[in-house]
This record gives sequence, C-alpha cells and structure tokens, in this order.
Amino acid sequence: MEEPDHFRELIYDNYNVHSDATPVHRLLTLRAPFLKSVVSRHFPPDREARVLELGCGYGGLLYFARQAGYRQLRGIDRSPSQIELARSIEMGDVVELGDAMELLAGLPDSSLDAMVALDLIEHLRRDELLELAAQVARTLRPGGRWIINTVNAESPFFGRIRYGDFTHEQAFTRGSIGQLLTISGFGNVQCFEGRVIVHGLKSAVRRVLWEFFRAFASLWMLAECGTARGLILSQCFMVVAEKPR
Repeated sequence: MEEPDHFRELIYDNYNVHSDATPVHRLLTLRAPFLKSVVSRHFPPDREARVLELGCGYGGLLYFARQAGYRQLRGIDRSPSQIELARSIEMGDVVELGDAMELLAGLPDSSLDAMVALDLIEHLRRDELLELAAQVARTLRPGGRWIINTVNAESPFFGRIRYGDFTHEQAFTRGSIGQLLTISGFGNVQCFEGRVIVHGLKSAVRRVLWEFFRAFASLWMLAECGTARGLILSQCFMVVAEKPR
C-alpha cells in the first residue's frame, strides 16, 4: 500500500483533538449499547476465538468484548492519541500503535477467527481497500468472518457521515460492498440496518420515531422503484461476510 497522504497523518496523529473530544469514559457509556450489540450479535460464539480489530481507536469494542469473556483479542490503530485513550481504560495490553496493513502482511494464512473494521473502510481509496480485503481474506480461517460498519450511501442523510470527516474517501451500498467482498473471496455477505437499540425510555421513543419515518421513506422508494425490499436507511450499516469453508 502507498504511503498515506500527508493530510491523513496530520489528522490521525491527533484524532481526538479533531473530534468532539468527549471524555473516554463518557464515550464508553454512549457507545455501550451499539458496541455490546456488535459483540453479542456478530462475534463468534467461541470465547477463545482469535479476534483482531483494525482501526480499534480507543478500544471501546474490545473493552466490551473482554467483558463478554473473549480472551484472544488484539487491536491496532495508527493514532497515538487514540492508543493513549485506550491505555486510560486499561486496554494497553490488547491494543497497539501501528499500521494495519503492515500487521496483516506479517500474519500467517488462516490465523484468525474474526476481523473487525468499524468505521474504517470509508477512509480508504479503492486500491487500498482491495488490498486490505485480500489480506483479510488470506488471514481469516475458513468460516471466519469479517465484521464491518461503514457509511451507507442509500441513506437520505448519508452525507452527514460521508462528508463529516475530512479523511473519508467513499460510501457504500449493499450492492457495492457485496461486489468488493465477493471479488475478494468472501461469501454469505449479510447487511444489517443500524436501527436504534432500545435501552431506556429515551431510546424507545427514538426507535418509534425511527420506525415511523422509515416507513415513510420505504413508501417513497416503493413509489419510485416499485420495490423497497431489503432497503437499508440508517446512515451507517453493518456488514458481516464469511470466508468460504
């Protein structure tokens, strides 16, 4: 992979400075429903599964995965400020500072059970993403899964996420992410809408409102295209792809 552009270095090296600078323990609280759902819904059931998170940030997902009993966890991120935050929540033994592609290139074939990339692939150009996907496919064991969260270009408000970070390069639809994963050797690609996770009264009200407006948008799509089957409207969506056995 080519050396990263200079603007990436400027932003990634101080990522939390350029974000909203929310305290890390507050981030854990805010993100807990989503991150816990990723672990419970998409991680392998075996707590001894070997899981690597690319672009792990401050280690929030791995934090909740360890709480859930997973013991063979590893994360890598190129932002020193994010790794420092991870150490502040006692994840320093799990996460490391470095380049994901360099790490993957040094891993043996079929050495991992799951790979995670939350809010990562939209930062990569097409050539970089093809190389990353090939390396992920190589290092996963047969039956292993790649768990992705990324920008959904089908959402009416996808531009908030796509253009909300200066380092974002692209967004995806179910079709385009399926193309990428299929040509990279993956099968059984599943896409999941990022609906509001109910964990209290406020989120329950948000979920009701979301379902109402979603129904309206689906009707709009049905009127224009004649079908709304499989429509995903959340600004980001989850993708889980398996390496064929």
